Amino acid sequence: RVLSNVVRSQAALHAEFGGVVPEVAGRSHLEAILPVIDEALAEAGAGLDDLAAIAVTARPGLIGSLLVGLSAAKALSWSTGLPLVDVDHIEAHVYAATMEEPEAIEYPCLALVVSGGHTALYAVESPLAMERVATTLDDAAGEAFDKVAWLLGLEYPGGPSIAELAT
Repeated sequence: RVLSNVVRSQAALHAEFGGVVPEVAGRSHLEAILPVIDEALAEAGAGLDDLAAIAVTARPGLIGSLLVGLSAAKALSWSTGLPLVDVDHIEAHVYAATMEEPEAIEYPCLALVVSGGHTALYAVESPLAMERVATTLDDAAGEAFDKVAWLLGLEYPGGPSIAELAT
């Protein structure tokens, strides 16, 4: 059961560059991390005392952004005594697809994750057993759309802009 879902988009920050700039992303994460934590707890009607653990994206991703999240999570874990759980960002996308309707997924299955700088295929045997079978080495599908949109003079992010043009 999801108690809160706070999203802080950086799309406007990266739009002028036509794609994600790692340094800009890291600085934005630093500015947003504490307000987002506070907002998520408030939206859930919870406090730090209500938590059982602190989960944090530990890999893969932009190093600056990961360091901001890891630092905040480690500080929360240390100050509260709660266990720290590291999460693989790409695998989390597979799990997220099962959160609202876990019975809708039939196992085994193949999961396609297209997220920002990552595109990967996973063989999923059960909710807790998956293996990456393929991944991109360089640009992911999302980045390719951003680059094509930039070349065509369309707005960032590229995926929605290209989809609107195609329609």
